Amino acid sequence: MAPMQEDETHQEVKTPLQLISQGVCLPGIPKHPTFAAQRQWMLEKMALAFRVFARLGYTDGMAGHISVRDPENPHTFWTNPLAVHFGLLKVSDMILVDYEGVPIGGNRSRPANAAGFLIHSAVHKARPDVMAACHTHSPHGMAWSAFGRPLEMLTQDAAYLYGDAQAVYQDFGGVVLTQDEGDRIGTALGPKGKGMILQNHGLLTVGSTVDEACFLMTLMERACQCQLLAEAAAANGLPKVLIPEESAKYTFDNSSDPETLYWEGQPDLQYEEYMCNGEHRG
Repeated sequence: MAPMQEDETHQEVKTPLQLISQGVCLPGIPKHPTFAAQRQWMLEKMALAFRVFARLGYTDGMAGHISVRDPENPHTFWTNPLAVHFGLLKVSDMILVDYEGVPIGGNRSRPANAAGFLIHSAVHKARPDVMAACHTHSPHGMAWSAFGRPLEMLTQDAAYLYGDAQAVYQDFGGVVLTQDEGDRIGTALGPKGKGMILQNHGLLTVGSTVDEACFLMTLMERACQCQLLAEAAAANGLPKVLIPEESAKYTFDNSSDPETLYWEGQPDLQYEEYMCNGEHRG
């Protein structure tokens, strides 16, 4: 038998984004030439993410927040004003705060959410790799959080949170109004966490872009809904079948990288931009 040629044995290792793109590959995460341009882009995406959450019914009074680390001053982050509906938020509404909780830029006519600041500042301090974090009181997320258990690998989507990518914070101490409680939440996320169930509270997701964190929130909420439906069926005698460990890891490895998750977030964000006719940029 003739020896195999080198070009026959060498196989190019494809990125997850290349694997999912049949034909021309989707481009990577956009980069911008100045901090100002990067900041504007991030804040526009942040406003759209809030509008996604509003459309999906994640609003709950004054609860819920998104934070985005400033690209120029990484020890500060942007967050939403207290008591403004998610579906109305624009770039000019966002507040820039430092790690001491002092508003230092953006809209200072409204306060930020104190509980939100304590949670998000702890997450950003504990995880320098996190550019954006989302926290909501979504209905199915709150319902599943009452069990204090991680999501099981029941669906392909749940496998995006395989292994250390998912955390559970079980030490609910009431509304987060102390630095200690915020710090415990930040620690519980762990060095590789992408999503966390806050027992008796709700969901938290993080990402290298706000697009990623937003998508993971919608994914995690749906996964909680599926888990609750599966639990109800199982209670009536239908056995659950979990994804095998090897398959869950394979799905995670080939679907849950920053570039792929950035693009997973685009359809909902594009839809919101179309529906609001660019109002979010104001």
